[in-house]
Order: sequence, then structure tokens, then C-alpha cells
Amino acid sequence: EQLVESGGGLVQPGGSLRLSCVASGFTFDDFAMSWFRQAPGKEKEWVSAISWNGYSQFYSDAVKGRFTISRDNRKNTLFLQMNSLRSEDTAAYYCAKFSAFHYDADYYRNNQGAYWGPGTQVTVSS
Repeated sequence: EQLVESGGGLVQPGGSLRLSCVASGFTFDDFAMSWFRQAPGKEKEWVSAISWNGYSQFYSDAVKGRFTISRDNRKNTLFLQMNSLRSEDTAAYYCAKFSAFHYDADYYRNNQGAYWGPGTQVTVSS
């Protein structure tokens, strides 16, 4: 399997970015997908999740109302639209697949797989 994230960059506080994650090597629409992030010196943090068909989404309190997760199963691609960015959003962002979708952040934290893509760096700074 392969997951390749892109779309990161340097943005000013209050700005927006759209991240993408292209999947290959597995049947994309068999899996729920999720975004995580990791800031320097900190543990990986769960951000958001989406069901296999895109109908259900779930967000951490830290990003709720500012970030939107979506997917295009025809293109095997996951997205994260990030608006109203803050300095505390600075991190490397990663996508991951899960066998099920749950409205339970602990499910994603406790069932992380061993494989991670290269990630994409988001830096929010003036």
C-alpha cells in the first residue's frame, strides 16, 4: 500500500490550505480514512476521519469548524481543507486508513497502523 500526502506549505495565520492524500495498492473505498498530525517534539495527534463513502465525518475539538475532510473515491484521493489556520496547526500532516469508521477518537488513536506516508509539512507563521 502507498499513501502520499501533498499540499502543505507556509501560510499566514488566518489563511487556508488544502491537503491531498493519494492512495494506491489497496481498494480505497473499502476503508475509512483519517488525518493525523505531528508537531516537533510531540506525539502524533488524530485530526479527522471520514467513512468509506464520505457520508460521515468526525473531527477533533481542536479543528472542528475550521477543517473539512472529504474524499474522491474515483480518484483514490483524500482531502483536508484547512481554514482559519493558527500557529498551533503547524505540524507534519499524515493520512491513514482504517477498517471502520467510528465517532470515537480513541479508536483512531489506538488502531494506528505501522505504515505512514511521507507526510506534508504545514507551517502557520507571519
